[in-house]
Amino acid sequence: MTKTIDKNASLRNDVNMLGNILGEVLISHGGKELFDQVESIREKTKSIRSAFDKDTYDTLKREISNLKPPLRQQVIRAFSIYFHLINIAEQNHRIRRKRQYLLDEKASQSFSIEKAVTKVKEDNLTNDTIQGVLNDLSIELIMTAHPTEATKRTVLEIQKRISAHLRNLDNPMTTQRERTDIEESLFNEVTALWHTNELRQRKPGVLDEVKNGLYYFDQTLFETLPDIFQELETQLQEQIPGENWQVPNFIRFGSWIGGDRDGNPNVTPEITWKTLEMQRDLILKKYDASIVELMKRFSQSSERISINQQFIDRMEEEENTYLNNKEKWPIKSEVYRRKFAVILKRLRETGKASQGYDDAEELVNDLKEIRESAEAHLPKTKKLKAIRKVIRQVELFGFHLATLDIRNHSGEHETAIHEILSAAHVAEDYASLTEEDKQKVLSDVLNDPRPLLLFDGGYSKETQNILKVFRTIKKAHEEFGKRAIEVYLISMTQSSSDLLEVLVLAKETGIYRLYPDGTVESDLDVAPLLETIDDLIAGPKIMKTLFEMGVYHKQLKARGEQQEIMLGYSDGSKDGGTLSANWKLFKAQEEIHNMAREYDIRLKFFHGRGGSLGRGGGSLNTSIRSQPTETLGDGVKITEQGEVLSSRYLLEDIAYRNLEQAASALVTGCAMAANTSEQMELRKKEWETAMESISQKSLKKYQSLVFGDPDFLSFFNQATPLTELGALNIGSRPMSRKNSQQFEDLRAIPWVFAWTQSRYMLPAWYAAGTGLQSFIEEDDRHLEILQTMYKEWPFFQSTINNLQMALMKADMKTAEEYLELVEDPDVANRIYGDIMDEYKRTQETLLQISGNEELLSHSPNIQESVHLRNPYVDPLNFLQVDLIHQLRETENPPEDLVTEVLLTINGVAAGLVNTG
Repeated sequence: MTKTIDKNASLRNDVNMLGNILGEVLISHGGKELFDQVESIREKTKSIRSAFDKDTYDTLKREISNLKPPLRQQVIRAFSIYFHLINIAEQNHRIRRKRQYLLDEKASQSFSIEKAVTKVKEDNLTNDTIQGVLNDLSIELIMTAHPTEATKRTVLEIQKRISAHLRNLDNPMTTQRERTDIEESLFNEVTALWHTNELRQRKPGVLDEVKNGLYYFDQTLFETLPDIFQELETQLQEQIPGENWQVPNFIRFGSWIGGDRDGNPNVTPEITWKTLEMQRDLILKKYDASIVELMKRFSQSSERISINQQFIDRMEEEENTYLNNKEKWPIKSEVYRRKFAVILKRLRETGKASQGYDDAEELVNDLKEIRESAEAHLPKTKKLKAIRKVIRQVELFGFHLATLDIRNHSGEHETAIHEILSAAHVAEDYASLTEEDKQKVLSDVLNDPRPLLLFDGGYSKETQNILKVFRTIKKAHEEFGKRAIEVYLISMTQSSSDLLEVLVLAKETGIYRLYPDGTVESDLDVAPLLETIDDLIAGPKIMKTLFEMGVYHKQLKARGEQQEIMLGYSDGSKDGGTLSANWKLFKAQEEIHNMAREYDIRLKFFHGRGGSLGRGGGSLNTSIRSQPTETLGDGVKITEQGEVLSSRYLLEDIAYRNLEQAASALVTGCAMAANTSEQMELRKKEWETAMESISQKSLKKYQSLVFGDPDFLSFFNQATPLTELGALNIGSRPMSRKNSQQFEDLRAIPWVFAWTQSRYMLPAWYAAGTGLQSFIEEDDRHLEILQTMYKEWPFFQSTINNLQMALMKADMKTAEEYLELVEDPDVANRIYGDIMDEYKRTQETLLQISGNEELLSHSPNIQESVHLRNPYVDPLNFLQVDLIHQLRETENPPEDLVTEVLLTINGVAAGLVNTG
């Protein structure tokens, strides 16, 4: 009989070991009373989860309610820290599983680069077609600061050290003495975690958020990203030999941190400039260390090998130009080291003096010159990987590190343009013009080389600030290179004139230049952000209008006939529910893509996904696979939200796996799109018809609650910790766009965060069940159609699996506890009843479609993770309800009470691995 291997046994061992260490720390620093109290609560919650018993449930609630300071705060912290330890153990287990696959020569991991190349090989594409696919690959990952990481940087550092200790314990060569030392170190780190204040004492500034983003470039991405391309090149050479495969740097990183002005008055032009300086300082420091390391390796002597005389002559000329005698490498025969001394000097002068590099391309050329000379002495099959990696790094990161996107609200541009046009007597009341008249006025201005701007003092402060933003972009191009800022995003784009207004501002500040012969040079892409359901529906018409304008086509021609379009997942989901929003997003991409092809314009879709399910969250590879396959070759851009940065990029092995999955999904998706024999089978028309029907029913159900129920907003404000979130100090951006209490002004981030905390997870699933069930009930064949869609259509499969995940993480029994916070019991019970009915309906329908016996049974690892966490999240929720009740009843609450509420919020976020 074959013995079944328990793949998660090592994970459970790690969790038990870390749990035991935490128990020791609790006894050591809180006494046996704390340990016994935590154990008592833990045992009851586990018992209730395995078999619900009302007496045990009521006893548990009483026990938690009877907790008093300071013991209460210690109990909260004990459960919160336990989640940090579970998170570390799970990440370590992912690394362990990856290594197990690498050790097993007969198996390859799903969504690995090896597997992707195998799939491409099986598709029988020609080598030229495969190289064409590679050349067209493009994915940009854009770091954002919101929702910000709820975990402090100090805590992240401790987590990283614990993870390193766990990996050392896995080493079979570790001696018993070393194991004892590691276990002592683990105890010390968990103790440090217990002694660390996990709450921020102040709200982070924008530059704090910039530092947090730079941390991941410094710690992991600089080293890890080039390895992805090297692995793809290696797999192609091994699996499809006989070709000199060229793998471009198709994954790049960008950032919004320091450039996203929408609703954040703290992002000033000065902050943007400082951000660019900080990015350059870091990347130059990284290059410096890399060049020093290469210098140690390249000890070849011209007395041992023959080096091209032209190389030596150029190097000597550069030595005399850039170095004094003390700075020159002392050993004349070590020619490469002499060249590296020149490179180092120029690198250290970059951005400071004229002797520095003007651009990163100069540095790349210098490094390539050394590589070509040195590799000439190797067999053709051998490569110098160390210097090739540094060359890739410079190609990837330039002197700017990450391209900084600038984002601003369309209304701010209109206000500035209105004032500028009025002052120049071009249009006295631009804001009141019809859309057609606005387009005509703006087109005339863009076709006229004469400037409009008057002396700045004649404009309002707001208009001067807008102009300063554009002047900062112009100055940044001159100082940091044009890759430093490439895209200007317009949030709340509702019409074609919104894009033309930005072009006028770019023209007036020299970023967009019109010459007397009518030709245009433009250094900036202008991208609409389609956010609401209405905007997504209007998107194709907005873009078609622009594509047919002669003046806009000049902009496109100047930018390589490519148009970037950002799709917002957050506001659409908030306004229409996740299922309807996802379908409208899919349709908008499909329609705009097909329309753009008629005009020979390439699109790049920028997916503004959140980290949480209610804002389009999910793994990178799932995000890529769920897009219309034909759009992948256009290029993909995806936000990497602040809340997922640590889970994806804190550890090198996890960062590699995350990027590998993205690369794998992109390679296989683009290869499929290139295979014309499969093109017609991407999806069936009846599937799209089904989604349209489901989406309409779902939207109606969602809006009947969120907008149709007059008591809903009060219920949301009272039955979630929304009002308490503002004190958590986790982001520089205000929770509301206009400091108002209206639903439309509330940001999607706190909207999702609040529902997540109270365990409803409502934005991630509500109304999906009604849409799906209504379609099933229309016709006996419809269930079978949906089941086929689930098996064969990645978009639908991703949608259904994300809904399962949302329901799995939701907990309606715990959510019911929050009804105590609602002032009107009738309102509380009525709305909760509606949500509960929809929850049951959605669960039943998802199981029918997926064929699963229970939620997520197709993903046992995720299922086990949720089961492992739930019993330990429950006490934090019970405590949170009790504490919020006290907080709202107390006129001047003590500081400890506020702290305890915030600690429960932090703990629940760690437990569910989600904030907003």
